[in-house]
Amino acid sequence: MSLECQGKDSWPELVGVPGNVAVTTIERENPLVTAIILRPGMSPTLDFRCDRVWVYVDGNGNVREVPVIG
Repeated sequence: MSLECQGKDSWPELVGVPGNVAVTTIERENPLVTAIILRPGMSPTLDFRCDRVWVYVDGNGNVREVPVIG
C-alpha cells in the first residue's frame, strides 16, 4: 500500500542547518506536518505518517540527513 502525502515532502536543502531552523522551515513550507527533532541515539517510531517529519541532527544540533515525511 502506498500513501500519497500532500504538500512538500522532502527538504534536502536543510542538511547542515541548525535543527530548530529546519523545524521552523519545514512547518512553514508544509503546514500539514509537524517536524520532530531526533538527537543522536534517539530512535523514531516505525509507523509511517503523512503529518510527521523526523529531523535527525548531529551532536552539534545540525541536520545530518534529508528530512522527509514519514
